Amino acid sequence: MLHQKIFRNSRINVLILVLLFIFSTVTGSYGQSVTGRQEIQKLIAAMQIIELAYVDSINMQEVVTDAIVKSLKNLDPHSSYISKEDVRKANEPLEGSFDGIGVTFQIYHDTILVISPVPGGPSEKLGILSGDKIVVINGENATGSDINNEWVMERLRGKKGTTVDVSIARRGRADLMNFTIERDKIPLNSIDASFIAAPEIGYIRLNRFSKTSIDEFTVAIENLKSQGMSKLILDLRGNSGGFLNIAVELADEFIDMGKLIVYTEGLNSLRQNYYATPAGTFKRGSLVVIIDEASASASEIVSGAVQDLDRGLVIGRRSFGKGLVQRPFSLPDGSVIRLTTARYFTPSGRSIQRPYENGSEEYYRDMRDRYRRGEFIYADSIAFPDSLKFSTIKGRTVYGGGGIMPDVFIPWDSTMFSDYYVEIRRKGLINSFTLDYVVENRTRLHEEYQSVDQFKDDFQAEGEVLRRFLARVEEEGVKFNKEDWEVSQLLIKTQIKALIARNLWDINAYYQIMLVIDNEFNQAVEMLQDEDTFRKFNIG
Repeated sequence: MLHQKIFRNSRINVLILVLLFIFSTVTGSYGQSVTGRQEIQKLIAAMQIIELAYVDSINMQEVVTDAIVKSLKNLDPHSSYISKEDVRKANEPLEGSFDGIGVTFQIYHDTILVISPVPGGPSEKLGILSGDKIVVINGENATGSDINNEWVMERLRGKKGTTVDVSIARRGRADLMNFTIERDKIPLNSIDASFIAAPEIGYIRLNRFSKTSIDEFTVAIENLKSQGMSKLILDLRGNSGGFLNIAVELADEFIDMGKLIVYTEGLNSLRQNYYATPAGTFKRGSLVVIIDEASASASEIVSGAVQDLDRGLVIGRRSFGKGLVQRPFSLPDGSVIRLTTARYFTPSGRSIQRPYENGSEEYYRDMRDRYRRGEFIYADSIAFPDSLKFSTIKGRTVYGGGGIMPDVFIPWDSTMFSDYYVEIRRKGLINSFTLDYVVENRTRLHEEYQSVDQFKDDFQAEGEVLRRFLARVEEEGVKFNKEDWEVSQLLIKTQIKALIARNLWDINAYYQIMLVIDNEFNQAVEMLQDEDTFRKFNIG
């Protein structure tokens, strides 16, 4: 009994230390009210009572974690708790790299299919090729219905310098090929695509704001400049954000020295201003930024600064509306609280955070409600009260209170969607067909098409390719519908072509082809080709 009591008391002490650490870390630097200290003491006392007096044995770690999670949920939609086990996984996309063997893969027919080895990575150096199938990992069968992405990553990823044994099935070889791969640092690129879209016009698509984004952006800009680029399309559609400082650095690439890019402020966080510096790779030259309803946080910092400072045109649809800044606080057990500590404001003083007073569920339902109200299609369905009206430095009217409203609204194009197309996509038939097609024809295709540009110009998803695809669709139980085919055929053919290009080269090739039928992209190109557009908006 004495041993149990000592053990129990030691657990209580640890719990008290954890709780004290949480609250002293969050509030200690800024001071607490008497009421605040009393409530913290009450919480600790409640945990002690539960530990000492509850009828059954309990997992205090779960109790404390649950208390933290529920407390944060009541604050705002973006404060969150990350367990020790999930910290690395949560940080990985923003760190810009992970340790692994360096392959892009897909689970296909219960088998791990290598889409492409990472250039310069350990797998490419050993001669692993696109189309190879990984069938054994460290002596363990790697095929079957139990195989999923998490299962694969648990076995292929690991600390740099460690090794993993794989057996590979390669088309045209009867026997398996065995490799011992030494894991290394593998980059996670934040730029999906970078290419010349039209004479003098460059295009860059950024998927997140990670630690490597500025280095990637600088390389991309210099490469485009070497090809004659003097005007730029920055595509931030679907970019949910990342590091605040990276957003500031990216905006600094475009904005003149000394101008305010963004400022942050909170009850316990003094106002902090972020200004443009002399550095920057594109301070001059026409600029178009594309945003949509999934562009959030850091994306809104950049597009808000570009808009408020009349540096370029922002086009597309109203952005997500996340104007809260999170700061990570590490807890003693290795877990992390990402706590909202401030709001950010655009140069004109706009807070673009949309309301969350009705709770997180209502907050995230807002996007569905926007769609139902017709906001994705009709600009006039979006109403802003005069209280949210602000002005750019040249006097143009802009609005706060729920995302960045673009200078030029471009509706979501649903004209190529049909029930037939949706069913094909739902079953993954375009993706599966193109994977098979490239596996069967990779050597011939590479011989016939020496570059992405040649493939883009010359390859067509017609004739035998299209007949085979439609036959596959029919075999999979999707009945051909002539009327729907007329609606969706351009989209389907373009996706077939783009996915073949991705499987032959990379994601950059995919976007070069898909953007040919992209309405926002094509309008951005047209605007950059017509300088009257910028004069009309008094931009530049």
